[in-house]
Amino acid sequence: MSRNIAFVASNTDVSREARAELVSRYGDVAPDRADIIVALGGDGFMLQTLHETQSLPAPVYGMNCGTVGFLMNKYSPDGLIDRLFAAEEEVINPLSMRAECRDGSVHEALAINEVSLLRAGPQAAKLRISVDGKVRLEELVCDGALLCTPAGSTAYNYSAHGPILPIGSDVLALTAMSAFRPRRWRGALLPKTAVVRFDVLQGEKRPVMADADSRSVRDVTSVEIRSEEAIRHRILFDPGHGLEERLIREQFV
Repeated sequence: MSRNIAFVASNTDVSREARAELVSRYGDVAPDRADIIVALGGDGFMLQTLHETQSLPAPVYGMNCGTVGFLMNKYSPDGLIDRLFAAEEEVINPLSMRAECRDGSVHEALAINEVSLLRAGPQAAKLRISVDGKVRLEELVCDGALLCTPAGSTAYNYSAHGPILPIGSDVLALTAMSAFRPRRWRGALLPKTAVVRFDVLQGEKRPVMADADSRSVRDVTSVEIRSEEAIRHRILFDPGHGLEERLIREQFV
């Protein structure tokens, strides 16, 4: 096991102090020279680290120094080299979002957890949903809708009463938030290869924003989402605590 480790930390006192202790014990290199990147923080910082290092070959091992740690391992400064050597790897693909706006601009972003559309005014959003070029729902009246990966199914999707997806299922979850019409429509399960398009109806009267892992775009007229197979995020977990086990365990809490 190489000792070329890059330690990155969120902007909190706890995370910075943890990084200082780990660097003093194990040394530190720049992320582009690392064999493993260790991220110290919560899930939000883990997503940030994965986005920032997606072009690098090193996998990311997270240690929880935040409040939510679904993507993180337990923090401990002891025995880190042995833990990294024994760690199990999970590979996830992000979603690619292409959003067109009322002013004609086009915005692209990647999302490891989900792409969500949310009403941006006092009135409910009206969305038309197409899958692989075929309209599947002419009009969804709702507070919003999202498309999530299995890795993101326990995040916003779960809060919106969407299903938890097994990590190896090759399925995406399409979930509505506060659907008014069709009444209580809860969404759909789609193959990972599906291309999903949302068209915003009455956008001037009912403005909608799109969000890809907290990267927001306002006044969208259409959003197209697909799984980005060319990008592979490698995440390391302690044995017995990988994503598959966590997803199963979450359903029995």
